[in-house]
Amino acid sequence: MTTRYFKRYRMELDFRQTDIPRAKLPPGYAWGAWSVRLLRQHAAVKCASFRQEMDRHLFPALGSVPGCEDLMRSIASHPGFLPQSTWLITFTGNDFTGPLPCGTVQGLYHSTTLGSIQNVGIMPEHRGFGLGRALVLKALRGFRAYGLCRVYLDVTADNLPAVDLYRSVGFRCISTTYRELPVPIEMAATSTAIPHQ
Repeated sequence: MTTRYFKRYRMELDFRQTDIPRAKLPPGYAWGAWSVRLLRQHAAVKCASFRQEMDRHLFPALGSVPGCEDLMRSIASHPGFLPQSTWLITFTGNDFTGPLPCGTVQGLYHSTTLGSIQNVGIMPEHRGFGLGRALVLKALRGFRAYGLCRVYLDVTADNLPAVDLYRSVGFRCISTTYRELPVPIEMAATSTAIPHQ
């Protein structure tokens, strides 16, 4: 075993300085507002979204459906859980498949002015259609409607598509941290993580 350090950004958006456009989904996709009946669907999408991502090593709950179900129950029972910033995207299906959940985001508020986005996840086969951007915008409009002034999120710096997405909607990096992770030697040799500097 060796130890690697993964760079993480805390990014923040201030509604007083940023206009939030309406979230739009491409044809064939639909919104699902939060309901406790959708908890398992959120968890399944979360697990499938993070299965091949480094974050499943940093946050072990993301590595299994039961872990993601526990995580969703924890988020949904949090005193600051914000249903209007918690959304599921469903692929409406075609001749060969029925409806299929494929995107998830959750929101929490931490004070009367500050909220946080949790676990933006899009299943790999549904990436590249703007669903991640739509989820973030939909969540942000929920935070703003609740009366919050600022929203933050944490993202692994190596996840460049996510970092670029968050910047494109108005988030800016406010701090950098490093998360320590013991990894097997063979994983360390192929990891793209940024070492501690």
